[in-house]
Formats: sequence, C-alpha cells, structure tokens
Amino acid sequence: MLTADPLADWRVADEPFYQPVGDEIAAFEAARAARLPVLVKGPTGCGKTRFVEHMAWRLNLPLVTVACHEDLSAGDLAGRWLLDAQGTRWMDGPLALAARHGALCYLDELMEARADTTVLLHPLADTRRALPLERHGELLRAHPDFQLVVSYNPGYQGLHRELKPSTRQRFVALDFHYPVPEAEAAIVAREGGVDGELAMRLVQLGICTRRLQDDGLDEGASTRMLVHAARLHRAGLALPAAATQAIAAPLSDDPEIAAALHALVRTSC
Repeated sequence: MLTADPLADWRVADEPFYQPVGDEIAAFEAARAARLPVLVKGPTGCGKTRFVEHMAWRLNLPLVTVACHEDLSAGDLAGRWLLDAQGTRWMDGPLALAARHGALCYLDELMEARADTTVLLHPLADTRRALPLERHGELLRAHPDFQLVVSYNPGYQGLHRELKPSTRQRFVALDFHYPVPEAEAAIVAREGGVDGELAMRLVQLGICTRRLQDDGLDEGASTRMLVHAARLHRAGLALPAAATQAIAAPLSDDPEIAAALHALVRTSC
C-alpha cells in the first residue's frame, strides 16, 4: 500500500522567476552542500522570499513556509496534541514536518515571532540538527535533506528586539539589497508586464522615495511595490494613478511625507 506524500502540498511545481543580482545562488548552494542554516536579511520587498522559493525549486526541495507574527509560539512550530473522534493524536507543526521529512523550512520575518521561537531553532541550527519535541517525548533528528532558512529586515532592528548573537552565530548570512537600476527595471518589466522605458521610470521613482528614509520615511518603495504599480498601469490605470495607489499612498500616512511622495509621483510620472 502506497503511503501518501506528507509534503505533497509543499512541493514547488513551476520555476519561480528570480533575477540574480550577485553570487547569491552559488552562496546558497554552498551552504546547502555544507548543511548550514541560512539567514537571509534585507529590506522589505527586495526579493528575499522569491529567492528562497527559487532555490527550493532549483534544489528540488519541498518548501514549508511560515509567515512569522507576534502570536507565533514555539509550540505552533513544533506541533501539538489534538483530540478527535479516535482519541488524542500528535500533529507535527511546520518546522517538525520539514525536519522529519526533509523539506526546506522558511521562517519569513523571524523577528516578528515570540522570543521562545528563536530558542527552539538552536539545536536544529547547529551540528546537532535535532528538534526536541518535549510534549511528544521525542528528540527528532533532522532528515539529511532538511534545510533551515530564516529572513528578517535589519531596518526594523531596535524597533522591536534584536536577533541574539546566540541565534545569529548559528547561521551563515546572505545580505540582500535592492538591485542596481538596470536589473531592477528588468524585473519590473517582466513581472509587471510593461516595457523597459516605463519600468525604468518606476525604478527612478522608487530610488527617489528611498532617499526620503533620512527624512522620516521608514522605508522607501520596494521592488514589489514598483511591480504592483506596473500591473495597475497594465490593467488600465494611468501611470500617475497607478503609482499613487501602489507606492505613494501605502508608504506613509504622515501628511508631510505623503505630500512629498505625491510630489515625487507628479514629477516622475
């Protein structure tokens, strides 16, 4: 009797588009070969998640993704006992599922999770490669194919809490930044379905918003936001309206900063 694939829902069927901007693919493959966990850090919307999706496809690994949030606990990741008509049964959490069966587990924006979550990762992220499931009375040895990847935005450090050295030093790190204008325009053109000239205009607008970070703006426009603007324009909106809806309006509610953003849209689009 064939056993159902426990990771069937997590397999990446089609190649996710990713535009390399450096040697990040080779660096990730080296970490994978050495069975080292990877910390991917960079600003919001710069391609961290798409990169991880691409690498899971490239390495033929199921991808178990967890969007971290302030209520996410260690128990949510490890697993829990459930009660049903047949009695009590143990259900692996996403981290245990990936470790048990050999998937890539991606914890997106780790710093958003509760503090006990990072401690849970320690034995998985060092030479032990094990996950203690205390409630289940099991020490889960990670499958040889298991890969741990976490991401976070250094720009938010200090606003909430910092990643402890005891956690950080267990990972090898890849720094992500926004691509150079030509590469970013190529991404916006492909993902947004617009021509290169219009994509470059949006990229130049994005660069202008990023310069406002020294004047009170938390973060400038991400590559993702530029793609959103391109898609809105392709769907029929005039470019200024698309840029306002996708870039200027979401970035800030502060009246002065919002006015500056709208002025940038008027001059760029």
